[in-house]
Amino acid sequence: MDSTQSAEYPLDPFPQYERMRAMAPVFQDSQSGSWHVFRYEDVQRVLSEHATFSSRMGGDNPSGTGQLFAASLITTDPPRHRQLRSLVTQAFTPKAVDALAPRIAGLTNELLDGIAAGGSADLIRDLAYPLPVIVISELLGIPAEDRERFKHWSDVIVSQTRTAPAGETQDTTTSEMVEYFLALIDRRRSRPGTDLISSLLSAEIGGQRLTVPELLGFCSLLLVAGNETTTNLIGNAVLCLAESPGTLGRLLEEPGLLPQALEEVLRFRSPVQSMYRVAVAETVLSGQRVPAGAPIVAWIGSANRDGQQFPAAAEFDIDRSPNRHLAFGHGIHFCLGAPLARLEARIALEALLTRLPGLSLAPGAELERMESSIVYGLKELPVTWQRA
Repeated sequence: MDSTQSAEYPLDPFPQYERMRAMAPVFQDSQSGSWHVFRYEDVQRVLSEHATFSSRMGGDNPSGTGQLFAASLITTDPPRHRQLRSLVTQAFTPKAVDALAPRIAGLTNELLDGIAAGGSADLIRDLAYPLPVIVISELLGIPAEDRERFKHWSDVIVSQTRTAPAGETQDTTTSEMVEYFLALIDRRRSRPGTDLISSLLSAEIGGQRLTVPELLGFCSLLLVAGNETTTNLIGNAVLCLAESPGTLGRLLEEPGLLPQALEEVLRFRSPVQSMYRVAVAETVLSGQRVPAGAPIVAWIGSANRDGQQFPAAAEFDIDRSPNRHLAFGHGIHFCLGAPLARLEARIALEALLTRLPGLSLAPGAELERMESSIVYGLKELPVTWQRA
């Protein structure tokens, strides 16, 4: 039984999640041996109890990506996790992120300049896709001419086929990325800049520099987390708002509601649908005994639609309060880049609302979900608006 995808709901896994929450909230897949957790309470516990549910790589994770992320924040437990996180936190403080706002606004407007007069576009291709990759590339000090390769690697890592040619494997991508980042790290060693990689090279924990695998882990994590999820947050936001009658008009009149509207997008169509953990010791989840060493998939996309936590959970409601969604995780692994993702999405949506009047889904648009059970986003998002 495939507990995550269903041909019946190609764009809508949520009825399947609902069935699992009701009938098999903690379910073992007999093929892979992985345990799948669907209810809010259990998912929150798996994400936050690091002493019971380890983030270390193992189980059925692909060897290629395992190599990339083996020493990164998302696959490290305390105390090393705490040390690594403290190093990169400075780059993502509210002050540091807010300082990026003018550049993000400038990039957004440049991208919209290219389409505004046309009256129709694919918003994924023309805005949601390029914006985050430029922002994260500039943060890391990636040269502009390498951005396309950089984005392409990210797509392959999340098994997404927006740009990946047939037959390309994650192992091929991994070796290309490792080679590229090692060369970049080497260049920054001899010629430091003002970018994040240069900062990490000079940083120390207890008098020790980061190891090369740890530097690679940071680069790889920021590559994928820094652009893939933000692309999907922007695309999912436009889809949610376009499907909710009157909401776009209301936000145009009350732009101050945009941040809370984005929180509801994060809950309703979470860009990250699942996270991986390993049970350190035997434990019990919703009455099910889960053995030590068991690989566990925590379904964030399901937890955020749990009616026990969110009244009328299947409805998109920008006035929802409180909204304790788990879209950015929970506990010590709460997403470090959350402020940057929120800022980029808010600036992008403000610009879309003001510059593309009457924004709506293109008539007859057939939307396809990306081919990944880990992330949720659209391959394309055809929209129309009133031309000036």
